[in-house]
Amino acid sequence: NINDIDKLGRLSAEAIRKLPSYHAILLAKNDIGRINLYKMVSLSHIEYFNKRPKIPKSLLMECREGILVGSACEAGEIYRAVLSDQSEERIEELVNFYDYLEIQPIDNNEFLILSESSDYRNITSKEDLKRINKRIVDLGEEYNKPVVATCDVHFLEPEDEVYRRIIQAGMKYKDADMQPPLYFRTTEEMLEEFAYLGREKAEQVVITNTNLISDQIEKISPVRPDKCPPILPNSDENLRNICYEKAHLLYGDELPEQVKVRLEHELDSIISNGFAVMYIIAQKLVWKSNEDGYLVGSRGSVGSSFVATLAGITEVNPLSPHYYCSSCHYSDFDSEDVKKFVGSSGCDMPDKSCPVCGVTLDKDGHDIPFETFLGFNGDKEPDIDLNFSGEYQSKAHDYTEQIFGEGHTFRAGTIGTLADKTAFGFVKNYYEERGVHKRNVEIDRLIEGLVGVRRTTGQHPGGIVVLPHGEDIYSFTPVQRPANDMKTKTITTHFDYHSIDHNLLKLDILGHDDPTMIRMLEDITGLDARKIPFDEEKVLSLFHSTEALGISPKDIDGCELGCLGVPEFGTDFVMQMVKEAKPKTFSDLVRISGLSHGTDVWLNNAQTLIKEGTCTLSTCICTRDDIMTYLINTGVEPGLSFKIMESVRKGKGLIPEWEEAMLAANVPEWYIRSCKQIKYMFPKAHAAAYVMMAFRIAYFKIYYPLAYYGAYFSIRASAFNYELMCQGKEHLEGVMADYKRRTSTLTKKEQDTYRDMRIVQEMYARGITFTPIDIYSADAYRFRIVGDKIMPSFKSIDGMGDMAANGAVEAAKNGKFLSRDDFKVRSKVSSTVVDTMARLGLLGDLPQSNQMSLLDFL
Repeated sequence: NINDIDKLGRLSAEAIRKLPSYHAILLAKNDIGRINLYKMVSLSHIEYFNKRPKIPKSLLMECREGILVGSACEAGEIYRAVLSDQSEERIEELVNFYDYLEIQPIDNNEFLILSESSDYRNITSKEDLKRINKRIVDLGEEYNKPVVATCDVHFLEPEDEVYRRIIQAGMKYKDADMQPPLYFRTTEEMLEEFAYLGREKAEQVVITNTNLISDQIEKISPVRPDKCPPILPNSDENLRNICYEKAHLLYGDELPEQVKVRLEHELDSIISNGFAVMYIIAQKLVWKSNEDGYLVGSRGSVGSSFVATLAGITEVNPLSPHYYCSSCHYSDFDSEDVKKFVGSSGCDMPDKSCPVCGVTLDKDGHDIPFETFLGFNGDKEPDIDLNFSGEYQSKAHDYTEQIFGEGHTFRAGTIGTLADKTAFGFVKNYYEERGVHKRNVEIDRLIEGLVGVRRTTGQHPGGIVVLPHGEDIYSFTPVQRPANDMKTKTITTHFDYHSIDHNLLKLDILGHDDPTMIRMLEDITGLDARKIPFDEEKVLSLFHSTEALGISPKDIDGCELGCLGVPEFGTDFVMQMVKEAKPKTFSDLVRISGLSHGTDVWLNNAQTLIKEGTCTLSTCICTRDDIMTYLINTGVEPGLSFKIMESVRKGKGLIPEWEEAMLAANVPEWYIRSCKQIKYMFPKAHAAAYVMMAFRIAYFKIYYPLAYYGAYFSIRASAFNYELMCQGKEHLEGVMADYKRRTSTLTKKEQDTYRDMRIVQEMYARGITFTPIDIYSADAYRFRIVGDKIMPSFKSIDGMGDMAANGAVEAAKNGKFLSRDDFKVRSKVSSTVVDTMARLGLLGDLPQSNQMSLLDFL
């Protein structure tokens, strides 16, 4: 009752969720209405969601400015009140609440005639439905409310109902096959539909009043057109100071010309375009992670920015290869020895002593142009993506809230839609359940109609949307819980983040295994991973033999390389690429990383050119940056070189004028053909960052094998199985032989298990073994180093879930187990898992139960 709004406002959200609900139509007249609408949508999802989003009338009254309220369909208050013959006083009260009343085609509500519900006992024919519509029209005249004829549109064309029918059947709606004609009718169809009102009245509800409502709606955009980046005081000055402080620390008080020019060029572009705040945010996040003991890997092209390097956002130095002295600050950017490595990485250069003070020179630089990050004019908005440790990611997310304040950070929302396979399942099941056979071409047509339909909502794996101070999130987007999970505290944008990424800053704070694994390796060994040199010969040897591991290919099922289990290089596809390309240096590994992540860059392109001897790994196109730097070096105008790179990397090829310019600069025809075949190219900065992480992990693999395998199985082994893998080399290889015989029929889980078994086989070949799980000292997830052996985690036991693994660890803290039953009860481990552990000898001589027999004393 509208008189009870105050009382309703005092009810708890829980009580409101359970109240009867009605449909209503809310139209935003202007921007104030849009913001109020977004607020109501938000609260309907966050506070009042119960199977579907709802709002109390009190909230609608509070947010009514700028909103037109329509009475909606047969599920609306007006229709229900007329249907149930409520009192005139009650109907008057309801009618006065709405701005306009609605009537809809008779066939929309034909299901009421067929319904067995007592609520609809007075509806026995279409005439009864017309009677209700006429009554609503009379109410409009009586209370001076416009009555509008609407379609309650759910699909565009009449024949599109089949898609809704199939989807509802897939969602187990019992009445899915009783689809009302909720299509978009034309004006002529609507006039014919409401002819029973008389021509004049039909025109009024179909045309006149419809335009009356439409005329009240201002032209507004669903999303704001303006960019609203967050503000951190003194960002410009702070960024400049941080960069120059680091530059002087590395290169001395008098900066080399190359450093000074690049730094000033970048800072000018970044600060003049208002991007400094984005760098400072990233700097704060990375520094905090480093301070807490976790490295951060950069993604995308951020490593193309020297400012990002000096600010500590990325480890990749994009300057050309160079030597510099950390003692006296001598530097060498342009000697003949250095120029030989243009286009490569500084760490590939030979070691050299400082000619001034004799200290061994540092060497750095990966030769990456800044333009690949902020565009040729330096005005492209930076997209700073960062890989944090997976176990630290949530802390990084929390830290963003500390930076900007509570209520100013939201998870980036996503909308999940029906994919091909799911749509096929819906169509197939629908017709199978009804015993109907459909031709493949018809099935394909139906699938095409279903694909892309919204199915659920979710959240970007690492996207955080930042709301500037002084702004209201409802002026940009509604918000909600992901998948409407009322148990989670996470709040996401209601709109897919792509819809608002031109408005609000999105930070990509992603989780990745490499920083987690490096942290674990550092903890075990005490070695600072950042001190590992990127020209270490034994590490480089892993990419052409197994010798550095002290084993031969026959020990590991014929694998000729030592890079199994090394991120980026351990898959069969990339190892085959490595064998064909024969990398010898760090920069070669960067090239392979670029090739492996591109589309049509290696297969039928660089692979063929290298085999034919047309080019080598160092001269073929591997990353997008290669194109720009190569073309500039051949004499193609820099701006055009950038345009060509951008077109090729997106798979758009070359236009004739560009080909002519390339040929005029003596660019070989094979290079032009290669450009035209490429569909997607990886950034060199991203490849370099990935290879830096991979190289460090490979170093630990050679020099700290126990730590490496323990960390690998803890973090990267997704399908480790204690029973299959921890019973010795002979047992493992018997299982592997069986899997190989069944290669074509292996499930996804079995494929992952086989991948992990290959690493275990290599570990056994190197003389390392497992020690059985000790139920009092094993970890839930991490493999432990015990002497010269590795103890698997509880989670490695097949069937052991997260709760049970944690339960076993916690239970062990409370003293010895009296029996297997005691272990099961205290650990909350299933009977099946307890039986498996007993069979594997992991429960020692524990009796079955706590009960003792007299025979135990004999």
